[in-house]
Amino acid sequence: MDNIVQFSMQDTGRRIRARQFSFPELLEACLAREAATRDLNAFNVLYSEQARRVAQASQILLEQGYDLGPLQGMPIAIKANIALAGKEMHAGSRILAGQLAQQDADVVRRLKRAGAIIIGSTNMHEFAWGGTTNNPHYGASGNAWDVNRIPAGSSGGSGVAAAVRSALGALGTDTGGSIRLPAAMNGVTGLRPGVGRIATDGIFPLAVSLDTVGPLAGYAEDCALIYSALTGSSAPAALPDLGGLRIGLLGEYSEQVQPDVAHAYDELIDWFRAAGAHCVSLRFSGLEQAVNALVLINMAEPAALHAPWLAERADEYGEDVRLLLQAGMGITAVEYLQAQRFRTALRQQMLQKFSQVDVILTPTLPFTAPLKGQTQVRIGDKDDSVLTGNMRFNALASLAALPALSFPAGFDRNGLPIGMQLIGPDGGEQRLMAIAGRFQQENDYHRRTPVMVTR
Repeated sequence: MDNIVQFSMQDTGRRIRARQFSFPELLEACLAREAATRDLNAFNVLYSEQARRVAQASQILLEQGYDLGPLQGMPIAIKANIALAGKEMHAGSRILAGQLAQQDADVVRRLKRAGAIIIGSTNMHEFAWGGTTNNPHYGASGNAWDVNRIPAGSSGGSGVAAAVRSALGALGTDTGGSIRLPAAMNGVTGLRPGVGRIATDGIFPLAVSLDTVGPLAGYAEDCALIYSALTGSSAPAALPDLGGLRIGLLGEYSEQVQPDVAHAYDELIDWFRAAGAHCVSLRFSGLEQAVNALVLINMAEPAALHAPWLAERADEYGEDVRLLLQAGMGITAVEYLQAQRFRTALRQQMLQKFSQVDVILTPTLPFTAPLKGQTQVRIGDKDDSVLTGNMRFNALASLAALPALSFPAGFDRNGLPIGMQLIGPDGGEQRLMAIAGRFQQENDYHRRTPVMVTR
């Protein structure tokens, strides 16, 4: 029954309603996948027995005619900074270890209301401040395609769980790329909604003016189902055709990538053109400053939040996060306000461009998953920082508070997934997922099984 986890949620639901298998069997298949890939350290804790009781109850409800919709009985994982009532919510930290959540986060309440099963809490970079999910307190997570490589972060465990199908979907948080990065490196689809589109109540923050919460899943249509449950909106079917769709390209800014990423990007543009879309070259000013602006905000806001703990419990942080927070304490008000002014100007530029195009297309990353401990990546004739590269394309939507989606669009010569990013205007989340869903109708990158599952 292991292969039953490979279907989309819609397809899984249809098969269960046709009595090909049951919700409890689906859950056990996910738990078996987790056991088979446990050395990837995707989860901090599994709620196995609680999930089994919910799966059994869901099956009884369905058999008695109580159909709650497409998320009923679907195993979903949540990141360790998202509250589940009565369970530990440590946000990947030692400081919050042992603290039990008094009530569910808003997103958890909505998932439960839709009938989803919360299967477990996923590993993350400490306090969501980092891009490797190398956690000194709960262990490092490994990439779904190569345990020796990073799964990205900070929602690394959620990306891995979605990739190996130990959960049919997962929730992550995204401040500067923490959903899109793990989606790209692990070969799944991940949505960063626009700021404020989904309530973050019950989620431990990183940088409150940038934070979002959203889904990761193998299929774009599954992300759409989860997003609909979290917002109360309806999920559209994948676009039947792309004729007339206007896609914005960033020219040289998108070309500073590794050759395999460039090849996948060019192939995707060709696919869009063959499907009837129009590609438009856009001119922006100041994009090279985006990473610096994001870094300033993403250091100052967490430092302000953590200031009391830094003063009294600094030794309880992992070294990398402690150094980042301490550096954030040195950012001046002038620097922070200048970064926020840049945000405003960038958002205005992007909103103006959306009068010319429907979406903007970039690679999610200039490279594929680096090895654990690797800090530099070769691009062209120079070395680039992994940290800077992580933010190069992800900073744009983060700073502009706009929705963005990463979806798999190829593999490199080492068999590692390549992600592409679509950025949309305010309220464009469902359209982004529909476009990616249309691509997935004709391409199977999202359905390929990670090597770590089959070894």
